[in-house]
Amino acid sequence: MDLTVYKKYKNLVSSFALSAALITPAATMAGEVTLKSADGTVNLVGEFIEFTDNNYVIRTGLGDLRISASRVSCAGADCPDFGSTDADITIAGSDAIGTGVMPLLMSGYGAYLGAEATQTATGVDGQFVTEMVGDEGFGDPMGSYLISSTSSGDAFNALLDRSAQVGMSARRITPDEARALRADGAGNMVSTDSEHIIAVDSLVVITHPSNPVKTVTLEQLRGIYNGSITNWSEVGGENAPITLVDRAVDSGTRETFMNGVFGDQAPAPLSDTILVADNNQMAAQVNADENAIGFVGYAFQRGASALSLVNDCGLTMTPDAFSARTSEYALQRLMYLYTRDDTADEATMDFIHYAESSAADEVIGKAGFIDLGIDRRAQSLDGDRARALLNPNVDAYEGGFMREMLSQMVDYDRLSTTFRFRTGSQNLDERGLLNMQRLADYLETQEEGTKVMFVGFTDDVGAFDSNRSLSQSRAEQVRAELSSLAGDRLAGIEMATAGYGEIAPSACNTSENERQINRRVEVWIEAAKG
Repeated sequence: MDLTVYKKYKNLVSSFALSAALITPAATMAGEVTLKSADGTVNLVGEFIEFTDNNYVIRTGLGDLRISASRVSCAGADCPDFGSTDADITIAGSDAIGTGVMPLLMSGYGAYLGAEATQTATGVDGQFVTEMVGDEGFGDPMGSYLISSTSSGDAFNALLDRSAQVGMSARRITPDEARALRADGAGNMVSTDSEHIIAVDSLVVITHPSNPVKTVTLEQLRGIYNGSITNWSEVGGENAPITLVDRAVDSGTRETFMNGVFGDQAPAPLSDTILVADNNQMAAQVNADENAIGFVGYAFQRGASALSLVNDCGLTMTPDAFSARTSEYALQRLMYLYTRDDTADEATMDFIHYAESSAADEVIGKAGFIDLGIDRRAQSLDGDRARALLNPNVDAYEGGFMREMLSQMVDYDRLSTTFRFRTGSQNLDERGLLNMQRLADYLETQEEGTKVMFVGFTDDVGAFDSNRSLSQSRAEQVRAELSSLAGDRLAGIEMATAGYGEIAPSACNTSENERQINRRVEVWIEAAKG
């Protein structure tokens, strides 16, 4: 049999087997079930009637309702049993990614391929299958993808036992997980071949829209959540008791929030705290109580007031996309996809390359997460950075460099692209190569003669002049790597470098994580005219 014909025959058989596994079960009267969507917009209880055309049909007090299985999962003993499910590629792990991003990402990938992407429930909570058919549904099958959403830890278990080709994680792989996979032949799991960043998820501290408090310090936030601050008047608000809303201790969202606020000394929820199950319930509870405070993922603010945070050395952190993309907002996490070097085939990597490319930015944004695109922001002379550079309480030597930086700032906007280096290394961190490629693409669209400056900074460990020299050399390194990557594509862009060492920190210098944020190279671009 001709190889091409065989491949088409194999795909057709695979597609038929998958469809057979999802055949509608017998339509019999059953008991009560619950249909619930991941984003909280659907939560229905009723008597299960049937499953037909990829729709659940339930009987409620409002009559018989038909709900697409691509929008909800079914919970209850009487939910239909679809049997076993097989697919060409299995993607397993974090429910934040699996239910929050993957449905839209799969649809976007189908459009990117010019294919029809059909999503079908499997009957297992948090699980669905996407089938791709080429030529917008009129061509040959292009593959099937099983998405199984549980937890980030399960991503690495599934990669280790080879039950999945892609692992979804809302945190970075741990050293133990990476070592176990490397010992199993998976390769270096923190290399750019295996670790793929697709989005940022910032956590936002929210209050009722009528609350006059718009900024809190991290010290005040710690006081609120450990119970030492109980009235809004203690943080500049009205004389009213604070209603504290929190998540359960096993919540990954709570873990990210508490690590950002308390480090490794996070308190347990207080006895009078209102505990909610997810982001939607958190936003609803805060929006319903004028004295409430809580925290949600960036996409789930739902009209609540988002607070700016002031860190322990007085730097203000704004909960916006620009600050998230620069990694200068404290309460955030990256969204990862992981693959094994030894099992990732061409079809798997084609999807991975789409997910981390600019082509996926729109659907990631629609899912409520922050994509890795490039923002541009003016460097205002009345902003926090400019005011810090005008600080009169520094010695004349350092003050001279601060004034020099200020005089250059006025001619440049800042791009959100920010390069950082691995600890104790001259190598860029895991986002460096991705940032480099995106920056090259962005600058290629700029007018000939556009001026770009790479500006280096360090932490405050070491001598001032040594740090300034180090920051200059790292800025030159980034410029050289970009020029090497882009080649003639950026021949019309004028590039320069500067290094300012430890001045203008983006974070405190009291912990290694904070010092890592300060070891950076920013990208400035000639300010827009007019």
